[in-house]
Amino acid sequence: MTTIDLPLTPVASDGGCCGTAPPPVDVAAARDLARTFKALADPTRVQLLSIVTAHEGHEACVCDLTEPVGLAQPTVSHHLKILVEAGLLEREQRGRWAYYRAVPDAVAGVADLLTSLAPSPLTPATAPTGA
Repeated sequence: MTTIDLPLTPVASDGGCCGTAPPPVDVAAARDLARTFKALADPTRVQLLSIVTAHEGHEACVCDLTEPVGLAQPTVSHHLKILVEAGLLEREQRGRWAYYRAVPDAVAGVADLLTSLAPSPLTPATAPTGA
């Protein structure tokens, strides 16, 4: 049997064996993020968000969104309502039609939060060694 000597790391000054952990996501942020994930868990809603953000001015009429996803207007409106409730789109009624606009920085905010939750890659000083 081969044994490997691993270097010992000093115990953190707060008495914990692993140092200080970053603070967890607070309850309100976790709820908001979960609502966003739920909204984006449907492929049609991902398509709709993509279409709206790619549209000129980052807004589109519901009448322009039914054909690309191949669904009836009431179904598309339902999906858009969920995206609005998740804070990814804003809705504005103009006469007979509703227009949907991407919320500035909403998607970037989700990406930033996810990035902050990701563990940092192992550095050579902390990477395990072995044979």
